[in-house]
Formats: sequence, structure tokens, C-alpha cells
Amino acid sequence: MASWADRTIWWHVYPLGFTGAEAVALPASEPVRHRLRHLENWLDYAVGLGCSGLQLGPVFDSETHGYDTVDHFRIDPRLGDDADFDRLAAAARDRGLHLLLDGVFNHVGRGFPAFRRAEADPRAAAWFRRSPGGADHDVFEGHRHLVALDHDEPAVLDHVVRVMDHWLGRGASGWRLDAAYAVPPGFWRRALERVRPRHPGAWFAGEVLHGDYAAYVAESGLDSVTQYELWKALWSSLNDSNLYELAWALERHNGFLETFTPLTFAGNHDVTRLASRLTDARHLGHALAVLFTVGGVPSVYYGDEQGLRGVKEDRAGGDDAVRPAFPASPDGLSPAGEPVHRLHRRLIALRRRHPWLAGARTAVPYLDNRAAALASTDPGHSGHGLLTLLNIGDRPWRLPVEDLPAGTGDLVTLESSAEPPADPCLVPAHGWTILGAR
Repeated sequence: MASWADRTIWWHVYPLGFTGAEAVALPASEPVRHRLRHLENWLDYAVGLGCSGLQLGPVFDSETHGYDTVDHFRIDPRLGDDADFDRLAAAARDRGLHLLLDGVFNHVGRGFPAFRRAEADPRAAAWFRRSPGGADHDVFEGHRHLVALDHDEPAVLDHVVRVMDHWLGRGASGWRLDAAYAVPPGFWRRALERVRPRHPGAWFAGEVLHGDYAAYVAESGLDSVTQYELWKALWSSLNDSNLYELAWALERHNGFLETFTPLTFAGNHDVTRLASRLTDARHLGHALAVLFTVGGVPSVYYGDEQGLRGVKEDRAGGDDAVRPAFPASPDGLSPAGEPVHRLHRRLIALRRRHPWLAGARTAVPYLDNRAAALASTDPGHSGHGLLTLLNIGDRPWRLPVEDLPAGTGDLVTLESSAEPPADPCLVPAHGWTILGAR
């Protein structure tokens, strides 16, 4: 892992939605829209939230939603041009924000030039997989407009290496690799063997939904993958009053941390927002308390820090509700989101005060369906530890944790869902508490 990445907290933005861009590509006769400048107005907001990185969704020329790329070397005209990207990268750098780009290298849009040539030019046709039986080109998960690249084709590897190298050279700090799970891990290894020597500090995280995360990281050479197992447990264990599910996910999570640091999150551009997932709004803070006190590299999806709601639907346009436009500046936000914003700021500040949490292992020494104690400790330093106490029941719960590891010294309340009682181990109904050593 790049040395800076384990201290990073990402603010994740889907630029086409955030800036209110058109739903489809602009006609060639239309002028470029300089919407990336809209994002510049939000960089101080990201810093104020406590984030140290800006994770961008697709910004390259595409046909519709950004994942149907037609030119990896051109900023989407709905967002701007090279000068706009350079301005944004410089503005982020001036504020100490790393920049993570979304690399869509499993598939391309049907308007991708090599695909348009594929019928007539055998060399271009070699870029694309054929569907079983060879009657047509393969596509990504049934989406006809997303044509699958053939990752055994050397020209595809050369192209991806050039794209990575180009934008890392222009100020990006790393890549989030879309649909990495659909790409043979050896492809990433071959690409990174060529890219890393020129950009040794770059960080590469792959989108992997399920399966053996650790094996995929080992085979691919990536630094990290998305931790969907923990994401699911964060909300479903609360909804089902089954904290045993969370404990199981954290045991798995500890195993992953032995070999890599996962990219953790409570929401992203592809899923229903946390505030809409939870059946009890009182439990939003529980999910966030876990996210920010266990190992990993956390990412906050824009709007989640304002408590926005949004349900993803399996239909055309079904992502729109979770990819909304934001106002021109933070001054345009509704004051209704301020309590959740303050909660994020507090928990992110705690995370930053304890940077060892990126590699923390979390045990669950006390566990019940509706109450749990999570003990996060630094495997490299016996004096570092935090206790996160969760109560999703209808009555106060005293967790017997006085002798559990939380560093050296008396236990004190660092953060909590309400004014903490005199007894730090007594958690209010539907409350949570984070304890540390005095």
C-alpha cells in the first residue's frame, strides 16, 4: 500500500450527478460545459468534513452514465476539459486532498472507436470478447451497450497502461478499478508491473463484490478491494437485531487485514443510501461508529454525511435517486442535514486522532443479539485500543467491559450518541458509545 493511503478518508463523489450534467452525451456541435469547477467549490467542505482524499466517479468521455466510456483520454465534455481537470487536481493538491479516479477497464460503450472499427478491422475486433458461441460480442452483465474488452489481447493491456500512466502523470494519486471482479486478476498484475515503476506512490483499489478478497488481492497485485461484506453487515445486522452477523463479518474482516487494508464504506454510487436502508433511524450512528473504529480505508459517499435518502432501483434510471445534483456551494445545503454532518465530523476527527485504526483488528468480547462490545486494537502497539459499545435494544444495557483492552489507563467516553452517563459502560437504549483510555 502507498504510505499515504492508510491515513486517507475519502469523500466519494459521482461527478455527472453531483454537477447536474445531462443524462446523455452532448452533440458534437455543443460547447464544453465546465462543470468540474462546480466541484472546486466543495473542496473546502470535504476538508472541513475531515476527509483527506477526493474519490471521483467516472470523468471520461462517455455516452450516458460514465461507465460506457468512449475516450479514456478525454474529460467528458459535460464536465469540462483538460484545463478543468488540471485546475481541480491542483486545487485538491493545494488542500492536501489526494485524487482517486474511476477506471472503467472491463468494458466500454458501443461508441468506443475500436469497437466501431471492429467489424471491418480484425486487429480492432481482437480487443473484444465474443459471447459464448461467437455469434456476437460479449457484454457486461447483460447490458448490451457495455461491450466487454478481451483482457488476453496485448493491445488492451497497452491501452489500459497508457491511460493509467497518463492521468497519474496529470495529478491523480490512484485508481478505483470498476468491475475488477469481472477482470482476470492476472491482467491487473501485468498492468501494475508496468505502471508502478513510474508511479511508485500510486494506490490501486478494485471493485470486488464477493468471493475471496484476499486471494484476489494476492493474484492481482492490487493494494485493496471494496469491502462489501462489511457494508452489508453494517445495516442488515441492525435491521435484523442480529449483531452476530456483524461479529461474523468483523472476524472475516480481521482476516483480510492480515494481507491488505480494505476500502470500507457505508454507501456508494451503486447502492441504496444508508438512511434509506435502515428500518430504525436511531441506528444510523451505530453503523457509522463501527465504520470509523474498525480497520480499513473509509470512504464517505457524498450526501450520506447530510443524511440524504435514496433508493436504488433495478430499472433504467434506477440510480438517479442515489446520484443527485448538489447546489453550487455548501451554503445551499438544507439545515436538516446538519446533525448527521456534525456526527460525521466528530467520528472522522476521532478516526484521524487514531490513525492506527487503519490496521486495527476488532474482537467482539461481549455479544448479544442487540448489544455488543467491539474491541479494536493495534496489533503493532499494545497501548492502542478503543471500545465501541452498541445497544439496539429498548432498554439501557450495561456492558461488562471494564477489563477489556482499550489502551492503558482508565476508560473514558470519547464519543457517544447522547450525553454519556456517569458509568461509561452503561449504554442508553438505541445508543452507542466509544471508549478509550484516559
